[in-house]
Amino acid sequence: MKEQSAARSDRISWRNQLINPVLNKEFKLRMRTPRAMWTLFSYLFAIGLLALSAIYLSEVTSGRGQSFNPEQSKILFYFMSMAQLGLIAFMAPGLTSGVISGEREKQTLNLLLTTQQSSATIILSKLVSSLSFMVLIVISTIPVYSMIFLYGGISPKQLFLVFLFYLFIMFVLGAFGISFSTLFKRTMISVIVTYGLTLFLFGGTALFYIVLIGVVEQLPVSTTNSYGWIGHVIAWNPAAALYSILDPSISDQAFSVNTSRQSMNNAPLALWQEFVIVYSLLSILALWLGIRRLRPRIKRK
Repeated sequence: MKEQSAARSDRISWRNQLINPVLNKEFKLRMRTPRAMWTLFSYLFAIGLLALSAIYLSEVTSGRGQSFNPEQSKILFYFMSMAQLGLIAFMAPGLTSGVISGEREKQTLNLLLTTQQSSATIILSKLVSSLSFMVLIVISTIPVYSMIFLYGGISPKQLFLVFLFYLFIMFVLGAFGISFSTLFKRTMISVIVTYGLTLFLFGGTALFYIVLIGVVEQLPVSTTNSYGWIGHVIAWNPAAALYSILDPSISDQAFSVNTSRQSMNNAPLALWQEFVIVYSLLSILALWLGIRRLRPRIKRK
């Protein structure tokens, strides 16, 4: 009996260390609501509808009598990966950009700060609980990808790297969202700024890269060798980083600023590798800033 009670107490202590009261509360409030069930259903329905529509269009364009070939399966996998990335970029900021400012608007943040939980524990617990539902949604889409594996053309390594990239981009957008939620007092402002930053990461970096490429291509061919650094601009784009996982040759093409040349510059790093390095540092900085600004600081005279 003593050994059983000791083992039980050890399990309870480990549970208390891994799941603190803030995280436990957030898990229960987020997972036990009808809204979570319908959100999961809507997301899977949208992904499944996209997959079935793409398969049907591929069969129509290739002809009724022809079978679904591996090349079409690869294109479908690219399409599904980009579509899911877009859905993640749409949902992740909304799940995290109001977690702290919402507590402030409901006047419960002061009660939360009076607990024994540190600022880092509160911020990280809010981040984990917000993204855990998104992780559940993404993992639940694995059976949808099984339809693509029936036709070949895709390796399990690619699928594994793509899902790891999904987890990383959720962490990045979540870190920025929770940081803005701490800095701004109003949830609406935090949501707008977070979605504005997300739009810049996807559209602004791509537009900036296209403009730079257009400017450089107007220069003489002999002077374009020194402009290979432009490839680092597109490395900040999440869609380009994901595509470099699907097609590794795109990294070398991104650093070849003159498309008329036969040879291409070798990329110092793959786009997704540079993306992970840069945004890991920025995410850690955003979380550190949110932890520092969570508690009110007394101004010294």
